[in-house]
Amino acid sequence: MGIADEDAIKQFQRLIDLVDENLRQSFQNLHEGYPTQTLVRFLKARDGNVDKAHKMLVDCLNWRVQNEIDNILAKPIVPTDLYRGIRDSQLVGLSGFSKEGLPVIAVGVGLSTYDKASVHYYVQSHIQMNEYRDRVILPRASKKHGRSIVTCLKILDMTGLKISALNQIKLLTAISTIDDLNYPEKTETYYIVNAPYIFSTCWKVVKPLLQERTRRKIQVLQGCGRDELLKVMDYASLPHFCKKEGSGSSRYSRNGLTTTDNCFSLDHAFHQELYSFTKKLAAPNAPVKQGSVHVTLPEPDPQDTKIAQTIESELHRLGDQNGSLGDQNGHEKSLSKSMETLSI
Repeated sequence: MGIADEDAIKQFQRLIDLVDENLRQSFQNLHEGYPTQTLVRFLKARDGNVDKAHKMLVDCLNWRVQNEIDNILAKPIVPTDLYRGIRDSQLVGLSGFSKEGLPVIAVGVGLSTYDKASVHYYVQSHIQMNEYRDRVILPRASKKHGRSIVTCLKILDMTGLKISALNQIKLLTAISTIDDLNYPEKTETYYIVNAPYIFSTCWKVVKPLLQERTRRKIQVLQGCGRDELLKVMDYASLPHFCKKEGSGSSRYSRNGLTTTDNCFSLDHAFHQELYSFTKKLAAPNAPVKQGSVHVTLPEPDPQDTKIAQTIESELHRLGDQNGSLGDQNGHEKSLSKSMETLSI
């Protein structure tokens, strides 16, 4: 099992068996029938150190209990027009599955604006997608393939990067930190596509700061990455922005793309299924009230903060070198927020 040997797993399990009943219940919701694989993920996230992994998992379980994460899927975001606005500005979706059965998560990094709702709504939406992935999508895939599937692939589209995205770093750092601390080692590989030319310069600066296990997960593909991605998934599972060169992410239908083809859209089958699921869970309770779920936002890891600061410094240097942060260099400056998503 790589970095986590059997003795470490057994020791970890004995420690978790001692936690309070409410934490044990939350752990059951967290592992969804695969406790060993969950322990391994937390061990990997702490380089095999049992004590550190134990603290990380207990902190995660306390966070889940204190913020009622186990019930978050029963709290749909209403009204529908508000949720549609969130989907149009937080570009994330399930485009399909790899040939090995892993979910393929598409992220429109460059065109996500996060400007249609409060921070709390975007955090709630992100956690709901995480929970739906872990409680519904992954168990379903495991059952279909007759083996445990506990990770996914992510395709990050850099189309449309703008300097204004710097305003989103605080939110994206919070989301990234939530994933780091509470959903560790859930991504098998990150594929970066439609990357601008300056990405290579930023990557040289950031790469040494990332942990080795994170660096191994990241693949920067040429153009839209279609040819390389077709080695691991069928054409039907490609996100719309990878099906032809120059297509890029889009929040709206264009060039023959309908909203049902666009995996970011609320009209796409994945988001329709997820939204219906949350409303169905809420139905037996009192009428759903408008208002976001306020989740405690953890402090970012110092290393993540250092990465963001390093990218900003490098981009300022490039801007000064060219005399000014003109449209082209400013366009790429929001790479700092995209790198935040790679610290998992």
